[in-house]
Amino acid sequence: MVVFRVPIRQVFGCSCVYTGLSLRVTRMIDQAPRLSAQLSRVLTDQIAFLFFRPFKPNLKDMWRAYLAWGLFTTWLVGIGRYWDHPKAHVWQYAGLGSVVYVFALAVLLWLILLPFKRENLSYLNILIFITLTSLPAVFYAIPVERFLSLQSAQTVNVWFLMIVAAWRVALYVTFLRRVGRFSPVTVGVLTLLPLALIVTTLTGLNLEHAVFQTMGGIRDATPNDSAYGVMVVVSLLSVLSTPILLIWYGFLVYATMKNRGVE
Repeated sequence: MVVFRVPIRQVFGCSCVYTGLSLRVTRMIDQAPRLSAQLSRVLTDQIAFLFFRPFKPNLKDMWRAYLAWGLFTTWLVGIGRYWDHPKAHVWQYAGLGSVVYVFALAVLLWLILLPFKRENLSYLNILIFITLTSLPAVFYAIPVERFLSLQSAQTVNVWFLMIVAAWRVALYVTFLRRVGRFSPVTVGVLTLLPLALIVTTLTGLNLEHAVFQTMGGIRDATPNDSAYGVMVVVSLLSVLSTPILLIWYGFLVYATMKNRGVE
């Protein structure tokens, strides 16, 4: 008779591993309905958000779900933006640029809004808002160069750029009105200031042409392009308006702090 001698430690060790895996699988099965309900809620709120319909996200209990969905869509559209670009870098093909960008933009907006001390305008809420504006950028992934002439494709891509930019700005205005509860004048300043700062910074670094080529899907743009001429005008207006907007912003911050001191 052959007797197999197995150390008791190994027997109990295997048993513990099996039990641990079983508990994890059971926990995942139990959580599946809850995760499905959260995903359904997030998708419903995403659609309402994009079409400017009022909704009330459950950020207290589901902020991880909203942020995960927002970062996922940001990553996907980041891949779509460069998937047919012949000269993109590896990190651009991987969609990492868009993910890093939303974190940086959230810092800028949070710093601008911080002096107004709005309870619902935390960095996390602003970050979630920005990620939820990512989906319209799916237009950038449409390979119009495959079925249009080069000139027509450039025109279409510029229109896509303008539509996505206007859509996102309109969402930000709605966000400031509904969540921040700012007055129309304050909303105007808080909307234009970050845009002017970004464009002015890019202009100062001489990057506005490269950014326009990338975002607009233009491979061989020249200074004579009418579309790029519009970008030059926008850059000039941003540079000229930035000091005025900063002064106006400073006045609004001062007025806010003064009123808070009175209260």
